Amino acid sequence: MSNNVENTEKQLQFAVVGSGYMGGGIAQVLALGGARVALSDVSAEIAAKNYERLLVESDQFVADGLFPAGATETLRKNLWAAKDIEEAVANADFIEEAVPEVLEIKHATLARISAAARPDAIIGSNTSTISIADLAVPVINPERFLGVHFSNPSPFIPGVEIIPHAETSSATVGAARDMVHSTGKQTAVVKDVTGFVLNRLQYALFHEAAQLVEQGIATADDVDTLVRTTFGFRLPFFGPFAIADMAGLDVYDFCYKSLQTGFPERFATPKILKDLVDAGKLGTKTGAGFLNVPAERTAELIAYRNKAYVAMSALLEDLGPAPIH
Repeated sequence: MSNNVENTEKQLQFAVVGSGYMGGGIAQVLALGGARVALSDVSAEIAAKNYERLLVESDQFVADGLFPAGATETLRKNLWAAKDIEEAVANADFIEEAVPEVLEIKHATLARISAAARPDAIIGSNTSTISIADLAVPVINPERFLGVHFSNPSPFIPGVEIIPHAETSSATVGAARDMVHSTGKQTAVVKDVTGFVLNRLQYALFHEAAQLVEQGIATADDVDTLVRTTFGFRLPFFGPFAIADMAGLDVYDFCYKSLQTGFPERFATPKILKDLVDAGKLGTKTGAGFLNVPAERTAELIAYRNKAYVAMSALLEDLGPAPIH
């Protein structure tokens, strides 16, 4: 499929390199957000095949009420399959690399992208594990390169991790965030450290859960049930710091001390928590904590919390249990 659709002057030009499950989903997100998106892969045939797959997938998503009516027509207008990387990136304002998580493959791909792209084009990588600084090595003008990490399934997960490396310019970070926000998603900017933030948190939970099962303390099903129906039930609405502030940081401090009777090193009290408690900043009840929610908004916050949890219960009842048993 050639790039033969007339573009408006203001329409942003994007390219996604790697048209598989993640790259294809990202391309859908960008194209439905109004950009003109080139899709490329190791061959023109694979890119074209995945282009057609994304249209079929979109039809099903529309039928299921997951994509808006007319989404497939929007994709046909905005999405196109390029013959190669060079054609895909030639006129792009933003390029997202989404090839396999192998440093050598990514280096070779990023070298081709940066050689063929405009010198001012922003280049993002969808890596979830590899250092952005390490990935930046073959990139010409590395100040325009950063991590832009979508989560699976990218059309439906609203958060995107933005990861600059030491040489990434602030203008690049701002432009990348604006691009993501234009698709209706939210961003968080984090530092270029091992695991970034998303996977560090995700694997910390899994690590503790796996140990509980290995030690015969609970079954995998029981652990999943507790996570889904207790603290995990809160997480769509409140992150860990908001939850801690609402519970009371003095309560958290006490619970850490209790945990330390069995696990003195693993559950050592974080210094950041101890410092707040020592300063009398105990969360929402004092109007100061991690997030400094004013004490006078506590009633409003509790009302929102209760409404949110009841709405979540109703949603889960409407959806029914996940088909995993």
